[in-house]
Amino acid sequence: MLTAVTGINWGDEGKGRVIDLLAEKADIVVRYQGGNNAGHTVVTGHGKFILNLLPSGILHSKVICILGDGMVVDPEHLSKEIAQIREKGVLVTPDNLRLSSRATISMPWHRAQDELEESRLAKTGAAFGSTKRGIAYAYSDKYRKKTIRMGDLLHLDEPRIQARLKMMLDSKNLELSGCYHQERMSYPALLSWCEKQAALFAPYICDTGSYLEAALKNGKNVVLEAQLGAMRDIDFGIYPYTSSSNSISAFSTIGAGIPQCKLDECIGIMKAYSTCVGEGPFTCELFGDEAEELRKAGNEYGAATGRPRRVGGFDIVASKYGVRVQNATYIALTKLDVLSYMDKIPVCVAYEYDGKIIDSFPSGKVLNKAMPVYEYLDGWKEDISKCRSYSELPENARKYVEYIEKNVGCKIKYISVGAERDALIEK
Repeated sequence: MLTAVTGINWGDEGKGRVIDLLAEKADIVVRYQGGNNAGHTVVTGHGKFILNLLPSGILHSKVICILGDGMVVDPEHLSKEIAQIREKGVLVTPDNLRLSSRATISMPWHRAQDELEESRLAKTGAAFGSTKRGIAYAYSDKYRKKTIRMGDLLHLDEPRIQARLKMMLDSKNLELSGCYHQERMSYPALLSWCEKQAALFAPYICDTGSYLEAALKNGKNVVLEAQLGAMRDIDFGIYPYTSSSNSISAFSTIGAGIPQCKLDECIGIMKAYSTCVGEGPFTCELFGDEAEELRKAGNEYGAATGRPRRVGGFDIVASKYGVRVQNATYIALTKLDVLSYMDKIPVCVAYEYDGKIIDSFPSGKVLNKAMPVYEYLDGWKEDISKCRSYSELPENARKYVEYIEKNVGCKIKYISVGAERDALIEK
């Protein structure tokens, strides 16, 4: 069985929560794109974990986790992340973590470029809302053929790799010293950095694509994990306020290193309301006291950045679009319990632009200028965090779920009513 788990909206939907659930029956969990700008939060008996690079399946001792071909990997961050979860008793070894030899390395200068350019843009009000972790620059250099990959760390003594490192370094020193007046990096310092990463990660690096192909032929259950959501996809999202890779399910097998394989299903993740970290159009956004109350109720602060998330009512227009581009088989709805304090629950049912009602997700000028059309559904005003079956939910909570299900055109299979592992209902 080959399953993709993807975000339907702007990211931060709770994918880690659902992947942790699926990992109980999975053999392998693969991150297929993105880098350490992701932040998946999972609560277990060992405590709260915020995972940036590691797949959420790492919290299950019998699951093998893979960082796939489509990722950009910051080795320094990965080393720290492994150390942090080891301190909480989680086992991480080459037996349960494998790194694709084709994954792109995020180099130290990528973070520097990201921070410098985002600071420059911020002065003019044109910042993208980057996490400043170098992801865009790592992907940019991947397509400029000015990167090395994880597998290259195994061959640092070869002249071809050393020549590439020198070429890359010359290019970066021109950019950083010439454009941003930064101190130039030396080749010995670069080679030393690479050698350090090789010493740490050489046992983990392998041809993960061949491993996955063999595992699927042997009937293994494989879960492919996305970073962010459909609205942050580089091609189908709210460009240019997107990530720098493809987060849609159609890319999942490519990013995992098995482009010849077909998905059996795609689970789309949506929150019971809307959230957004960073810049860009967010039509359903709420403001003032209404927004602050929802933000506090849902503890809506970015797992990777700590930034307060923008919040809004559930967005039917954006979610229908997300379901379509993700080709979702069914939906996992997260954080339904957060809405329990509301008398009336806001739902963005359409957009309005130039006096016209729009019910399909627009782009460009229309998206930037559109206004939300809200309807309010009756709340349930009671704690649902102890419910473990659909029938236990209050009638108005069930009506809310069914209203969303009908209007986005996709069945809801899972409903989370709390952060704990067992706070989940299968509908």
